[in-house]
Amino acid sequence: MRILMATMGLDIGGAETHIVELAKELKSEGHDIAIVSNGGVYVPEITAAGIRHYQAPLHQRSLLAMTQAWLILRRVIQEERPDVVHAHARIPAFLCSGICRRKRVPFVTTAHWVFDTSGILRYVTNWGQRTVAVSEDIRDYLIREYGTPADHITVTINGIDTDKFSPALTGAVVVAEFGLDPSAPILSYVSRMDEDRALVASQLIDIAPELDRAIPGIQLLIAGGGNVFDQLKAKADKVNARLGRQCVAMTGPRTDINEIVAAGQIFVGVSRSALEAMSAEKPVIVAGNEGYHGLFGPEKLAEAQAGNFCCRGLPMSDPQTLLADVVAAFRLPQEEKERLGAYGRQVIFEYYSVRRMAEDCLSVYEKVRRKRYRVVMSGYYGFANAGDDAILESIKQAIQAVSDDVSVTVLSNDPELTRKQYGLEAIPRFRVLRVFSALRRSDALLSGGGSLLQDTTSTRSLLYYLSVIRCAQLLNKPVMLYANGVGPVRKPVNRRRVKKVVERATLVTLRDHSSARELTEMGISRPVQVTADPVFHLMPAGLDKSLKLLAAAGIPQDRPFVAASVREWPNTETFWPALAGLCDHLRRKHGLEILFLLMQPERDREPTARVRSMMEEPSYVLDVPTTPRELMGALGQAKLCLAMRLHTLIFAARMAVPAMGLVYDPKVASYLEELDLPAAGQVENFDGGAAMRRADTLMADYDAVLARLREKSAQLTQAACENERMLLELLEQTKR
Repeated sequence: MRILMATMGLDIGGAETHIVELAKELKSEGHDIAIVSNGGVYVPEITAAGIRHYQAPLHQRSLLAMTQAWLILRRVIQEERPDVVHAHARIPAFLCSGICRRKRVPFVTTAHWVFDTSGILRYVTNWGQRTVAVSEDIRDYLIREYGTPADHITVTINGIDTDKFSPALTGAVVVAEFGLDPSAPILSYVSRMDEDRALVASQLIDIAPELDRAIPGIQLLIAGGGNVFDQLKAKADKVNARLGRQCVAMTGPRTDINEIVAAGQIFVGVSRSALEAMSAEKPVIVAGNEGYHGLFGPEKLAEAQAGNFCCRGLPMSDPQTLLADVVAAFRLPQEEKERLGAYGRQVIFEYYSVRRMAEDCLSVYEKVRRKRYRVVMSGYYGFANAGDDAILESIKQAIQAVSDDVSVTVLSNDPELTRKQYGLEAIPRFRVLRVFSALRRSDALLSGGGSLLQDTTSTRSLLYYLSVIRCAQLLNKPVMLYANGVGPVRKPVNRRRVKKVVERATLVTLRDHSSARELTEMGISRPVQVTADPVFHLMPAGLDKSLKLLAAAGIPQDRPFVAASVREWPNTETFWPALAGLCDHLRRKHGLEILFLLMQPERDREPTARVRSMMEEPSYVLDVPTTPRELMGALGQAKLCLAMRLHTLIFAARMAVPAMGLVYDPKVASYLEELDLPAAGQVENFDGGAAMRRADTLMADYDAVLARLREKSAQLTQAACENERMLLELLEQTKR
């Protein structure tokens, strides 16, 4: 790949070293790397490795500097034509985001630290299409403070070059350069000497006289430059004058950190510097501005890893604790020092190799890189409807399973929600120019799944979906009707409209045989393929999550239950009390608790409350925010499903839960027929007594019904795979 990285600067620092090591590793693996930054001491190192560097004032927030940096970035991106842009700080990310969006260049970021989120800063921060976090706590921070979707974040490590930071180095060159006594104890410390990073450096200088008394002849080798370096250097000079010798050596900014680390017997520092010292087999006292961890050993691994060796959330460093631990570390028997050093290097090999860091980033690049195929999805998406959201998520999963070369743009009622929940690019479904632009750039339109071609809901809805299809056809884009449920289409004019569009579609797959019959009755003779609803691809949430949701609903543990789902529908005044009677019957005769699921909460909450208020027996409702996978997982624990919504029935079939349908639409009846499951009755003339008898029959024959449903569910899961196979064939034909 051609990879362009952007960062504030390349002076001494943990994030800067991370970037340098990552760039060098990627370069060694054959990728073409360029870096844009304000420059710094590491520029000669990266250019020597064959990495191009461009100078830009990315380290300043002033309008003039940011304008200059933006112009340089735009020119570099035009010239470099990168496959991905990777920003490593907020200013570069802010500037790169707009350029990458306009030029359609994949864009990712790395979060190396937590930042101020007050005021406008929260809104100008852009974390890209995907984000790499260098620790779990930074991942949690991104989710909490910015609402970044969890599946958009990859947690990586600060990879260490174990050849560069090796116990074979002696540090003799540095010892000689700074006039240190190689026979006397030496403590090494590395950090930026900035006000927000140099707390422990300042404390070490303060306790130097006490250290000298406890460990005669000790020398402190403190490396790093920054905005408080001069202040700390003056303090160190006073300590040296007071002791009458050089106790504290301040090196300023250095690139030979491996030599600095090698020069000491004990190391003090945090984050990447601490890991580098561990790689060199030095006993390490982990301490920094965020907190104090102390002398690292096996018992502290989990705690250290939780904060990426940055001590976040731990007690702050104080001079006396630091003094005691440094003295204790130097007084350890040599065998114990060697044991701690060897353990530290073992940790690096096991968890913190630079190769692992590069692999993590490459996996993120693969997720956002330019795809070979671009498809637009049109459906009932972005309406917080669990059934249609399940279709969207299952199609996404299925496409990703068969190919990494397909990018998807969704026409959504709530694009931000769709992007956040499913990680898919989304645009407003009613913004005509944006829809037209997306179709023009696409390789194909997927219309579906779901029951889009019907006029039961309204003719206006039907005309919308037909218009999107017709627009794609006018642009000469292939159209795939993707696992559609067709009908009923009652008005003659609408039937003619559907017939015209379907006959011109490139590929038609249907989710059930009744949809195929509907097209035949319209006079459509073109080939169609009956597959299965995409939801048969969807994996449910895990058992632990499902049980937690059931507990949240208050349903008694270890009690069998019915998962019920209802929706509002006209002309059903007598239906609701009869349904309440059926629910009471299921609890009294069959010992089944009743749990109501809200597939579309805003619309299902009121009819659910109505049924529950009419019941004589107790019931429960799962009314907490859930994803389709979570609803499916919870439903999968039920013994029986009683559903008015079609996709509740499909969820039940996917989870092999026997079901009875409350038929409000022919599509529900046809799907029950497809699954060989009984209908409880038609909602507009619902017979409660007949429904109870049908329920009794199902329960009496439960094992046989369950066996047939399991077999049918397996067949439909296999059939659902055909949708993606045929889509891929269609896309391949477009590139020939």
